[in-house]
Amino acid sequence: MMPGDKNKPLPKPETQSQARSFRRRLRWVTAIVLLLIAASGVYTLWRSVGPRVIGLPQFIVAAEDVHITPPPKWIRTDVRAEVVREINLAGPISILDEELGERFYEAFAAHPWVAKVSRVIKRPPAAVDVELVYRRPVLMVQVTDGLLPVDADGVQLLTADFSPLEAMRYPRLVDVGRETPPPAGTRWSDARVVAAASLAAALIDAWQELGLHHLALARQPPPSAAGPFQFELFTKEGTCVLWGAAPNSDGEGQAATADKLSRLRKYHADHNSLEGSRGPQTIDLRVPHGVPTSPRTAERPPPRDA
Repeated sequence: MMPGDKNKPLPKPETQSQARSFRRRLRWVTAIVLLLIAASGVYTLWRSVGPRVIGLPQFIVAAEDVHITPPPKWIRTDVRAEVVREINLAGPISILDEELGERFYEAFAAHPWVAKVSRVIKRPPAAVDVELVYRRPVLMVQVTDGLLPVDADGVQLLTADFSPLEAMRYPRLVDVGRETPPPAGTRWSDARVVAAASLAAALIDAWQELGLHHLALARQPPPSAAGPFQFELFTKEGTCVLWGAAPNSDGEGQAATADKLSRLRKYHADHNSLEGSRGPQTIDLRVPHGVPTSPRTAERPPPRDA
């Protein structure tokens, strides 16, 4: 210590702490600035070489590298091939494309057989997994030119996937007139078809078991009937089941539908048929209990087999 310095005051502790804190902040700011400069350089470089890198063959997703949820047996269309072909119309698919997920999501969601796209997963170096929920046909709408498949929500499906024999195994809605069907993948605007599809979805697993053939709007629904539409079910021999209202899209009426189906199944099991001992009969399920029956004569001919 130099002469005269012995009386010089020492730095205060808080001053030393502030100095250390300032140096730390300065180092952080310097590091951030350097990172920003580096990022800017990388971005500039990527803008220059990125398009060439994205287009390299090792990053191009081929059709066979797209893996989708296996379609159910009723779908004959090659969903994957059709969608990938549609995507490729905008150019080759690169796994490095930031919009790849959105492109796949929108393209698969637009396919008539796809009800929902759950996930799109990119897998290096050049593969894509797509998890799908498919539509299930539950109803055929009989029109002049044949039978049109519809799912439980009333969405029109692809007719080409069904042979005439396969189409006849489904519940069939008759007497809809000359309604124009919507494009495949869109919902029918005819509320009768939508209601019938909701009912058919509840009946489809028991349809052939019960020997049912077609359904139609009730000709004379009871005045106290609840719901906009009342339906009747028919066997090929002419027995008519007075069903009543279909469950709506919000689930209302599901309990009543389950109860009616349970009673009808029990009647079929007890009698091994829905026909009466002397031929066609009327079965009334609109009552809250039991299965009242009465003889009937065919009031309308069965529909032709399209």
